[in-house]
Amino acid sequence: MTLRKSFDYSARADAQVLILGSMPGEESLRRQQYYAHPRNCFWDIMSALFGINRELPYPQRLAKLQQQRIALWDVARSCRRRGSLDASIAMPSVQANDFAALFKHCPGITHVFFNGRKAAELFNKLVKHSVADLAHAVVFTALPSTSPANASISNAEKLAQWRAVKKALIR
Repeated sequence: MTLRKSFDYSARADAQVLILGSMPGEESLRRQQYYAHPRNCFWDIMSALFGINRELPYPQRLAKLQQQRIALWDVARSCRRRGSLDASIAMPSVQANDFAALFKHCPGITHVFFNGRKAAELFNKLVKHSVADLAHAVVFTALPSTSPANASISNAEKLAQWRAVKKALIR
């Protein structure tokens, strides 16, 4: 199994929503971009919700998310994993990101949305207890994974559930 390392967070200090994945997939790691696999529907959902075109250059997409007060990160800073599937993550190898630092940088985060069950599982197991005092009023919600590996529900149903992200933003 290969050691994988995630990216730095993408967040402005005024973030209200945090979207957490587990660990970037192979294509995302290769491109050094969140949700880079062409069949991952994350950017399509962001387009439907916020008008962020997936064809924009990556730095512009991140900037537009930040303008919406949305932060992106992954639960795992590093882990050993074969391939891209969350099921292949070797749990004893997972090292969590520094969420205390993120919540201090972004004290206005009111909602954390997990991009899939594995991200929620990792956060609850490795992080939640350590940030309880910083995130005591935060609402945590697991959403269906935008990964193409999650074919159990349609992209339309994923979008319907992901609308919660837009509703969580305080205007």
